[in-house]
Amino acid sequence: MNTIEIPSPRVRIKKGDTVKVISGREKGKEGKVLQVLSKEAKIKVEKLNMIKKHQKPTQKNTQGGIVEKEAAIAISNVMLVCTRCLKLTRVGMKVLENGKKIRICKKCGEGIDRD
Repeated sequence: MNTIEIPSPRVRIKKGDTVKVISGREKGKEGKVLQVLSKEAKIKVEKLNMIKKHQKPTQKNTQGGIVEKEAAIAISNVMLVCTRCLKLTRVGMKVLENGKKIRICKKCGEGIDRD
């Protein structure tokens, strides 16, 4: 039987970006992106969507017990905060003269990427 491979969605949010949650339990909160899970179209944001996980003792964590950690949030539930105009924005792409692709803010038109 042939399997159909579903292409991963375009993810225009990167690790280290500041995002604001626009829907869900954590609506209105801001944080820094810790990890991008592009195949699942989810991200992990610092100190947001905290869950409690029961952890067995391991060599790294000899104590074990209940550990609090960040759970993934759907990318559709967050928006990027522009570093220049400090507004929530959609992300566009632009090709520079030297052939390099950069992300741009759709509100102010400035480049978002950190150099």
